[in-house]
Amino acid sequence: MSGPLDQVARQASAWLRGGPLSEIVISTRIRLARNIRGFPFLSRADAQTRQEIAEAVHLATTRADALHDLIALNVEELDELDRALLVERHLISRQHADGSGARQVLFNPDEGCAIMINEEDHLRIQVMRSGLQIDEAWDQIDKIDDALEAHLDYEFHAQFGYLTACPTNVGTGIRVSVMLHLPALRLTNELEKVGQAARDMKLAVRGLHGEGTEAIGDFFQVSNQITLGRSEPEIIEDFRDGVIPKIVEYEQAARAALMQHRPAALDDKIWRAMGQLQHARLISSNEAMQHLSHVRMGIHVDRVKSIDLQTLNELFLQIQPAHLQKLRGERLNGEQRSVERASFIRARLSQN
Repeated sequence: MSGPLDQVARQASAWLRGGPLSEIVISTRIRLARNIRGFPFLSRADAQTRQEIAEAVHLATTRADALHDLIALNVEELDELDRALLVERHLISRQHADGSGARQVLFNPDEGCAIMINEEDHLRIQVMRSGLQIDEAWDQIDKIDDALEAHLDYEFHAQFGYLTACPTNVGTGIRVSVMLHLPALRLTNELEKVGQAARDMKLAVRGLHGEGTEAIGDFFQVSNQITLGRSEPEIIEDFRDGVIPKIVEYEQAARAALMQHRPAALDDKIWRAMGQLQHARLISSNEAMQHLSHVRMGIHVDRVKSIDLQTLNELFLQIQPAHLQKLRGERLNGEQRSVERASFIRARLSQN
């Protein structure tokens, strides 16, 4: 079994390589929703119109100075496994993977920038950075947006701003999302602090793969819900100076409390997780993610010294169902994946 994404499955995404506050903030992502004037929204677009939209966007990307060396994939032609792999790498959404008709994704080799064509809107432009890099991500995506707008006539209303298929994106069309690793807050039963901080700022808390997904391995995404009536700098400021530093502070305090007042309970979680990962012969993706989460915390609180963080971060991706099957080179059923996952983790950990 081979395909266009074989090599992608073997490499680490740039947004997993570590950045500011990366012990808690895994990544920063900014998306922009855009539609092209003269074309109907996708819910009213026939097959020919979808194809014309795809061609117009693709042409614009080839002319935009801010976009070079993009890898272009026709999502419509990819098999189910390759589409699932792109979802696991956060390059496309589940909606894009499960959609129908002409739709594409373009991304650069380090996967820091991606453009979905014909997802919910004509364009979904995305930039991802490792750690807390909100200003840097905004500067990059703003340049990409301007470069594309030089060759595309966006649907824009003087009063309402950018017009989008979903009313919650009307206005700036911006969606800021920060992925957080919060194992100590879960262990101390204080996750409600995260929910309350998000609600106070009218933000949403979601699982690892965004809307409609549950938190796995103590990973959470915090994102804005409203774009209308707020400027991009205001939304960016909410994340940079408001809710994210507060949540980071909560998690840091929870880790410190565990180390000071419940060291045995902390060590038990970490070393039980290590034992399972080093010796299990069958392990599900959810169970593996939870154990890896505890070991990752163990690295950052200086308990685990035999495993480097890069190896652990890579495992978070490579143990996912589509990645495992791509790396193995064959389709696997549920039990076979559990066997392969356990074997793969044991092999990787033994290399350290």
